[in-house]
Amino acid sequence: MSYYDTDPEFMERFTHFAFDEVVNEEGQQLDEVTRHMAILAVLLGCQGKEEFRLELPRALEGGVTPVMVKEIIYQAVDYLGIGRVLPFLDAANEILTERGVKLPLEGQATTTMENRLEKGAEAQAEIFGPQMLEAWKQGHINRWLAANCFGDYYTRTGLSLAQREMITFCFLAAQGGCEPQLTSHAKGNMNLGNDKEFLVKVVSQCLPYIGYPRSLNAITCINNAAKME
Repeated sequence: MSYYDTDPEFMERFTHFAFDEVVNEEGQQLDEVTRHMAILAVLLGCQGKEEFRLELPRALEGGVTPVMVKEIIYQAVDYLGIGRVLPFLDAANEILTERGVKLPLEGQATTTMENRLEKGAEAQAEIFGPQMLEAWKQGHINRWLAANCFGDYYTRTGLSLAQREMITFCFLAAQGGCEPQLTSHAKGNMNLGNDKEFLVKVVSQCLPYIGYPRSLNAITCINNAAKME
């Protein structure tokens, strides 16, 4: 039995809104790969495990590669924590295996244990400015941030730096309560060419999955970031 049997009126309105009205809104459209990447990321952020299982096949059919899926999930750990991400990794492994994808996938790491801090700081600087080259010296959390979050994950292949900043924006917007970081990463996106209009489109396409309050908060953060020097 499907929701169309048990909840037909709800499904009529939700499917029209999420899969027709939002997707086709004039001036708010994204290419299929970007749209599905953003949706996967916000579902991780809002802990939408059941919907993630429904969305992942759609994303794969829409052009998101298995490598891209895994990179989204891996990067989510530093923004959501392994406690919230592990069920999604399990779901992805199950679905990919069912679809005939051989695991593990080809490795995407570009750093070593010896240079991850240096390369991570360089990635931070490329996104946020040259002052980040020294930011890791402010304390052990900052050092971990440079070496682990950026050195271990942002430096990987499979996604571009701009794509990685976009999914980070989605993780933060979807989980809520991270508005200072969301504003900072909105600015980081803009520094990489993901401008205000693009980020508004991302929020628009993700709204059915995270709701209006967090979407409106994200728009406020985008507007605030656009005013930053």
